Amino acid sequence: MSKINVENGEYAARSVSERLLTLLKTHGPQQASEAGKILGTTGEAARQQFVKLAKEGLVEAKAETRGVGRPVQLWQLTPAGHAHFPDAHAELTTQLLRTVRDKLGEQAIDVLIDCREQETLINYKQAMIGAADLRERVSRLAAIRCSEGYMAEWSELKNGEFLLVENHCPICSAATVCQGFCRSELRVFTEVLQARVERLEHALAGSRRCTFRILMA
Repeated sequence: MSKINVENGEYAARSVSERLLTLLKTHGPQQASEAGKILGTTGEAARQQFVKLAKEGLVEAKAETRGVGRPVQLWQLTPAGHAHFPDAHAELTTQLLRTVRDKLGEQAIDVLIDCREQETLINYKQAMIGAADLRERVSRLAAIRCSEGYMAEWSELKNGEFLLVENHCPICSAATVCQGFCRSELRVFTEVLQARVERLEHALAGSRRCTFRILMA
């Protein structure tokens, strides 16, 4: 796999604690030594920051056995740590969706999803004008999704396929109430990229993130 292309800015513009939280969000559990190398500091400095974040309830340590020898200590986000990232007015959105379903029925929810899908398609297709190939379309889609809060990144596989990773879902609460949003998302990706899109990981199914395999149609 080629080096991952991150579209949502550099770590350096943020505080060390914010950078560490973002690192765990985008790359999963990390040893302090690994985190220090990635962020350009020492492992001990990273460990001290992790300890402070643990006191705030944002991260926690777990032991993991890796072959022979003592277990290694990995730091990971807690539920509060995941909630540190925005969720697009989650409580209000879920309340509105439940009210629409209760008062107007499931058909009204379908109408809402369809309207959102059509509007998204228009905006995404506009952003794809002039894209030379699938690679550029995937790159542009990742940039769009980053701007919408999905913390997206993409990579090109050796077989010519692509991987789109979304490390955060700003509409997760709404999607939990109505998984039609997720089905709509796949339809949008397929049409905008003009490719086959398969979901490999799904946050609503318990995965840390959502990942999509993209290949020529």
